[in-house]
Amino acid sequence: MTLNTTVIGDGAVQVEVAPDQGGRIAQITVDGVALLVGHADAHEPSPLAWGSYPMVPWAGRIRRGRFRFDGDDYELPVNFGAHAIHGVGFGMQWTVTRHDSDSIELELAMPTDRRWPFGGVARQRVRVDGAAVRCELSARAVERAMPVSLGWHPWFRKPAQLDFRPRAMYRRDDEHIAVNELVTVPEGPWDDCFVNEPPVAVRIGGVDVLLESDCRDWVVYDMPAHATCIEPQSAPPDAFNLRPNRIEPGEALTVWFEIRSLPSGNTR
Repeated sequence: MTLNTTVIGDGAVQVEVAPDQGGRIAQITVDGVALLVGHADAHEPSPLAWGSYPMVPWAGRIRRGRFRFDGDDYELPVNFGAHAIHGVGFGMQWTVTRHDSDSIELELAMPTDRRWPFGGVARQRVRVDGAAVRCELSARAVERAMPVSLGWHPWFRKPAQLDFRPRAMYRRDDEHIAVNELVTVPEGPWDDCFVNEPPVAVRIGGVDVLLESDCRDWVVYDMPAHATCIEPQSAPPDAFNLRPNRIEPGEALTVWFEIRSLPSGNTR
């Protein structure tokens, strides 16, 4: 498959965005070093397995796709074993609403069918600002109130170093779903959600990178040999059941995520 991408950034940091592939960042390069697992390098033919895609209107798993909202029961289509995962935005075509040399803005009218019966509008802004790539993601309710949780799912090429200092981890149950109980952080490898405030530092291909977000729940999936996923989220997986966040018509939830390259040899 040939990707149609739009490039922003004309210096050491360049970003390729693929609007028709879930509005995802297809690649970030720093001085020619690729930070992400690209489409051609994905280890499975799935839109879940490459680049850095927005998770909207929910992030992570919804247990068996089921939740209750405003007194009604909903059942979303499952797309990851028995569960519904990572929202709908990653599999849809986004519309570019603005583009210049160092930024791009995209918009998605979310469905009003079984995939997501609430509708609403998602928006993204990706901007290259010197050594940083800043991503902003929002979801706005339009005609009806809706639950929402947001996040990003970057597939980083396997880091030589990972400096991650969470203060707690959500316990997982037998269905591999986070529950509303915090436990001490165990040794990895992980496929877990953590409570984390400090920036996360990684070294990829000799490039030092600092990851920061206003999200305080982070999923880290470092089991694959070729990649590590470091995912800031506005709420833990299964948020519609664990920690519902409601927005009314006209209201929006907005979060940000920054990927900043550091001078060689820098640590935080």
